Parts: sequence; C-alpha cells; structure tokens
Amino acid sequence: MPVISISSDFGLQDGNTGVMKGVIYGICPDAKIVDMTHLIGPQDVRQIAYVLARQVFYFPENSVHIVVVDPGVGTARRPIAVRAGTQLFVGPDNGFLTLIYERAEKEGWPLQIVHTNRKEYWLPQVSDIFHGRDIFSPVGAYLAAGVSLGDMGEVVTDPVRLDLPRPQRDGASVRGEIVRVDHFGNMISNIPMEMLSDIDCARVDLKGKKLDRIWRTFGEQPVGTLMALPCSTGYLMVSVNQGSASLEITGERGDTIVVSDCNN
Repeated sequence: MPVISISSDFGLQDGNTGVMKGVIYGICPDAKIVDMTHLIGPQDVRQIAYVLARQVFYFPENSVHIVVVDPGVGTARRPIAVRAGTQLFVGPDNGFLTLIYERAEKEGWPLQIVHTNRKEYWLPQVSDIFHGRDIFSPVGAYLAAGVSLGDMGEVVTDPVRLDLPRPQRDGASVRGEIVRVDHFGNMISNIPMEMLSDIDCARVDLKGKKLDRIWRTFGEQPVGTLMALPCSTGYLMVSVNQGSASLEITGERGDTIVVSDCNN
C-alpha cells in the first residue's frame, strides 16, 4: 500500500487538505494518506524545512511527501519532485527541502530532482493559487501509483536552497539559534547533541537564563522547572517540565543560545 503524507500551512477549517485527498484517491485509490501537519505558520517555508527534516525518514521506503507551503504559488517558481534516499517529495522549488538535500549529500544517498512540467500528470484545469490541489496532489498520486520520477519532467540541477542559521563553535563554546518553538512551548535549537559530546560540564545560556546542566528527560526535574535537554530528534532544546519555556522566558525563534563548558 503506497504511503503519501501531506504537509501544509492551510490550517484545519477550509477543506483544502480534504480536496487534495480526494484528488489523490481518484488517481491512487490504494494510497494510505498521513497528515504530517497543517499548522505550519502561513508562508513559513523555514518552519516546514525543519519539521520535514526531522520526521520524514521514519516513513517506509518510497513514501511520497506532498508539501504545500507556497508563498510563490502561480509565479515562475518551479513545481518539483525529488527523490532523496528512499523518500519522495513533491512541492514548490522554494527551499523547503534544503535540509533534506544536505542530508542526502552528507550520507551519499541518491538525489534526483525534476521540474514536474509534464501537464499530463496535472489536473486538466489549474488554478493559479492552488497548485496543492491541481499539480502537487496529482503528481504525488501518480508517483505513489508507480509512475517514474524521470517521467515527470526535466532534471533540475539548481534547486533553491534556504540560507539557514548554522551553529558555530568558539573555543569551548557552541553558539546556536532557536529555530522552532513547538506546540508545548519547547524552544528547539539548531545545535545537534553530537556537537556537544566533548563538553563535560555544560552550561546553557538563553535569554539571560543560565542552566547548569543538560538533563536526559523531563521527569528528572520538578514540575515547572526550566531545563535543557535533547529533543526527540537529537537537538538541544530548552523546556519547562509540564509548562512552556517560550512563555516563561518570552522566547522566540531567532534567539541566541550558547552552550559552554563550565570547567573553562
């Protein structure tokens, strides 16, 4: 059974994802459709880039991930389909796959990108403001039904990439940035835990708060305690046990976070 995920900034009230599913089932009735998220901030391409990079590789091989966070819909931006390792992606060429590209290149995975300009794989009539329904859904459904990626269009060698913030090492310290604030108010950084493996005694500084160690899990501290710990995908985050770190410290994306060795 082919698996298709859908991610968008559509919210839950307007029926946009429902009609996309209808299009998919009309082409690939055996598909199993998963709602990854529809609560991405409006036009927030960077946010969906981080969400996808940390979630999609848990899916079965040859899953198709349709992404509609598309502020450039109807412009000259290209619709694309991509194979990165064992996963397939369909959406706008606006950089939402930047971290996926980087991981594929780092791991030596197959990376194939095509401009999906073969209109026989689109709906017959295409709205200039709803390519999710009229282009991305049918393309994703045809891929799930077994159409070859190479049949969808022309090879792309210059995909758009986002200029994302990167953690930096400065002597015994690592400086990063909060890149996501999740539903619980956890403030998730771009610092991978492996980057901190040589720091024996970690002190975390965020918004004037100094946390004297990195814990393993929430329950190691009392309810209401501000604490640093790894998130489920291996990046450093700051949380409040059964509370919201972003509310407690008035934090947001873009805040600087620094991890230093308290022995230095």
